[in-house]
Amino acid sequence: MAQPFKPSEALAHLPPYLFVHLIEFKRQAKALGRDIIDLGMGNPDQSTPSLIVEALREAVRNPETHRYPAGKGIPEFLGAAGHYYERRFGVKLDPDKEIMALIGSKEGIAHLFLAMTNPGDQVIIPSPAYPAHTNAPFITRTKPHWAPLLEKNGYLIDFGAIPGDVLRRAKIVILNYPNNPTGAVIEDMGYLKEVLKLSKKYGFLVLYDNPYSEITFDGYRAPSILSLPGAKNRCVEMNSLSKTYSMAGWRIGYALGNAQAIGHLAKFKSFVDYGAPMFIQKAAMAAFNSDESSGIAATYEKRRNAFVKSAASFAGWKIPKVKGSMYLWAKLPAWSKKKTSFDFVKDLVFKTGVCLSPGSGFGREGEGYVRISLVASEERLIEANRRIGSLRSGSLLKEPVVA
Repeated sequence: MAQPFKPSEALAHLPPYLFVHLIEFKRQAKALGRDIIDLGMGNPDQSTPSLIVEALREAVRNPETHRYPAGKGIPEFLGAAGHYYERRFGVKLDPDKEIMALIGSKEGIAHLFLAMTNPGDQVIIPSPAYPAHTNAPFITRTKPHWAPLLEKNGYLIDFGAIPGDVLRRAKIVILNYPNNPTGAVIEDMGYLKEVLKLSKKYGFLVLYDNPYSEITFDGYRAPSILSLPGAKNRCVEMNSLSKTYSMAGWRIGYALGNAQAIGHLAKFKSFVDYGAPMFIQKAAMAAFNSDESSGIAATYEKRRNAFVKSAASFAGWKIPKVKGSMYLWAKLPAWSKKKTSFDFVKDLVFKTGVCLSPGSGFGREGEGYVRISLVASEERLIEANRRIGSLRSGSLLKEPVVA
């Protein structure tokens, strides 16, 4: 009998990807006749602005854009990204050395870890966190220190609680604000200044993941860590057009900051991919030069308000209003009799067709919470809470919930 082909140890030790479970739950619930209101995955439902689509159409007509792109990104894209950061954050960057294109920031995070760490290296990862952050140590066989994001600390890493020997050994520290999954934001730049001081003292690189910088509410404006003096010496910031311009399926992002780290990332990527297609980069340039993100953020703000209000009204569920991201982070409702967030989410989707993400899928400290993605119309969000309320009251319809 032939020996089975086995995965690498790194792949074998990766935890099951959260959204694989959710996809299966939704499939089974749909087979039972449930009308699915999918608030699980952060998959934008708003249309990409038409001016960006038109820019793509124009770019793809040029056969030159069908060729292999420059690995780091075409100069026009890099220049447009640099001008955008200068206008938006007051940050001046060298497009040739301090910016590069990515096939989405998720790819950039994984490849930066592979380019700059060795097995056994210490890294500091928040918990709960976006799965790409929590999975990076498993892929690279680095040693994670899970830094709890707690409500009492505003979901900020408490560096004072991290042992000194961990800080001394750390190669990379991940920060992500506005935060996925909690929606927390940086209210005081003093926090980031202290992080930079620690980075200089201990020598670690700060990976600042900032894809929700333009999805903010109530007049709040998210910062770039690169706007602080000296930050380019200590940081790489990841950003993306996925959420800002509803371009998730386009797979285009960018990395900015420390020239050495950008160079290492570019070298690594040159061995594994050819970069983002030129026609996508050219279309992204139109996004950088537009103000379309404000309308997208305004829609998410209205949805946030609709969900929070209807959750209290229909389901007796008090959910905090976040100032950033496209998510709500909520404790399991007080009336829930489920022991875990996973059990609550599974019960909810099978009985009502409403799909949320269990907090445990984002790390140990996420247990007891759910993440709600605001990727449906206000009407559907309100309907979701009507159904959640029926679960609370025990007045579930005997017939399947259908559209």
